[in-house]
Amino acid sequence: MTSFYLSNPYHPPQAPKTLPLSEPWALLGGLSPHQFMKIHWHKKPLLVRGAIPAFSLAQQILEPLDSPISAAELFKIASTDESQARLIHAKPWSFTEGPFKKKSIPSISTPDWTLLLQGMEARHPAAAKILSWFRFIPDARLDDLMISIAGSGGGVGPHFDSYDVFLIQMSGRRRWRISAQKDLSLNPTLPLKILQHFKPDQEWDLGPGDMLYLPPHIAHDGIALDPGCQTWSVGFRAPSYRELLQEGLWHLAQSLEDLPELSKRFTDPEQSATPNAEQLPAVLIAQVQQKLAQLKLDQVETFLPGIAAYLSEPKAQAVFDGSKNTLTPAQFTRKLKNTPLRPHPQTRLLSLGTGVFCNGENMTSAQSKTTQQAWRTLSAKKQLSPPQSIASDQHSSLYEAYSAGWLIF
Repeated sequence: MTSFYLSNPYHPPQAPKTLPLSEPWALLGGLSPHQFMKIHWHKKPLLVRGAIPAFSLAQQILEPLDSPISAAELFKIASTDESQARLIHAKPWSFTEGPFKKKSIPSISTPDWTLLLQGMEARHPAAAKILSWFRFIPDARLDDLMISIAGSGGGVGPHFDSYDVFLIQMSGRRRWRISAQKDLSLNPTLPLKILQHFKPDQEWDLGPGDMLYLPPHIAHDGIALDPGCQTWSVGFRAPSYRELLQEGLWHLAQSLEDLPELSKRFTDPEQSATPNAEQLPAVLIAQVQQKLAQLKLDQVETFLPGIAAYLSEPKAQAVFDGSKNTLTPAQFTRKLKNTPLRPHPQTRLLSLGTGVFCNGENMTSAQSKTTQQAWRTLSAKKQLSPPQSIASDQHSSLYEAYSAGWLIF
């Protein structure tokens, strides 16, 4: 299997700015994105042979492609403090979290281990380009791109996920077994979330360029068949309703600070003498009810800004360093005329109507029309192309985001 390590790395292209949503895609097995979403998304699995045609075409001319990121690069990333790395051993099962010293990561030829690296779209441009292929799915659903590299026999055990995932084979082969079983109970004696009773009903061996899509709660088990097996997993999160409402309420509570009418104190000049002093007074209840009605807490629009802010928050491990972004507002404005501006790889952008949220903050509120339009372009296209005419203002949210390291040239 040495060809997997001596071949040329694959260079994934950036997706076009406008995706052809009604045309057939090789990535989706000849389905258009519209067809895939209607037939498979959140409903049933899809196996795609040759999802990335470049791999099979290269194999035909005896010049096989390897993963865009080498094993050595992945091991180096796993050793950094910023990494989100986990090392899993099978036979017996064990689990440790990184960062890892290089000597603590097994060699490629050692069997029965798996190294998982989360958030790789922020660590390598190839992973970010792969993510761009999936922008026919709302950004609000995107979690991250995880890379799994394993020795022969490596895996994480039979399990299920609560989210949608695309499993792209990038190097070596992996055997996938899946089941639509209803019994999703876990083995309580193991350090990992492994199913207690796994009964596969379908099985495939995936090679480089193949892909398997799985909706939530499909039991699955992937076993590496070759040393250095790499699987790239594009995951789409599904927050609970409790999570969404809690975050919506929390952000709403924060916004109440900006409503001066709520700083007025409760008054009860009409309160009569009461024989039930222990009871919450009816006049207080009535006034609070009136204020709640004014806040429109029974309407979804009241919660959406908080939910959008929450879903745009970066990963907890994200680190932004704006210390190198030293341009003055005037210099920043001039540079926008000839240099593209992009979100930092760890920045999250999300739009709600004409408003844009970046890393949990509303960036378009009380901003000029040109700044608002710039944010809308950044959110939709992930790039602000020159020439751009923005006023030189140190209080512009665009300049503030640049100074914080959220946006980069």
